[in-house]
Amino acid sequence: MENLSAYPLKYAELTIKAKEGRILEAGCGGGRVLRYYKNKGYDIAGMDFIEEAIEKLKEADPDLDVEVGDITNLRYKSESFRYVLAFGLYHSLERGLEQAIRETYRVLEKQGKVCASFRADNIQTYLTDCLTDYRLQKGGRKADPNMKKRFHKMNLTRSEFINLFESNGFRVESVFHVENMPILYKFGFFRSKNHKIFNENLARREGYKLSFLGSAIQQFVMRYFSEKFCNIFVLIARKP
Repeated sequence: MENLSAYPLKYAELTIKAKEGRILEAGCGGGRVLRYYKNKGYDIAGMDFIEEAIEKLKEADPDLDVEVGDITNLRYKSESFRYVLAFGLYHSLERGLEQAIRETYRVLEKQGKVCASFRADNIQTYLTDCLTDYRLQKGGRKADPNMKKRFHKMNLTRSEFINLFESNGFRVESVFHVENMPILYKFGFFRSKNHKIFNENLARREGYKLSFLGSAIQQFVMRYFSEKFCNIFVLIARKP
């Protein structure tokens, strides 16, 4: 990843304040954050539940410290990491969410920090899901009523997200309302010039860039109605 002003790297940078100490990226996926910090000389490990993702990372860079793992049952010793990054992970758990948070707490050092995201339960998420269903139907495909249950298992409100971590021992320091992919980005008209033709790799690498008009609209709603029009909450919390 290249864009330091975009999610998730922006929030990883707000969390990781020192080069000393080990980092775990839980749910590292394609490794865009993992490889950024590894290339900067940080001591970072990655784990993901999907074996294919880990195999591809090892092929791309055999020196990466990555492995297949389960966030609800980590193999790492207690207090192994100063930082844990978990972007787009917890809301994809079908079961064991509380256990995942407890495992995150266990592997962190005292005074260590976690930076995590969770899908927001708000108007933006509702509109996005409705738009997805509409496009499926327009394309002649029937929306699967179980699709949302299989992927993005849960949405949480801001207060529910905070309570999830505080009830498992963390002290929440910050919560951000983040538009990872603005709903306007789903319409080519509102995208920046080099993003008109959708390219997922480009969008993830640079952030979901909007045109001047799209940016103006997005900035307005995020300034005055951010809790309702973000699509994820990002939390930074400390282990006492």
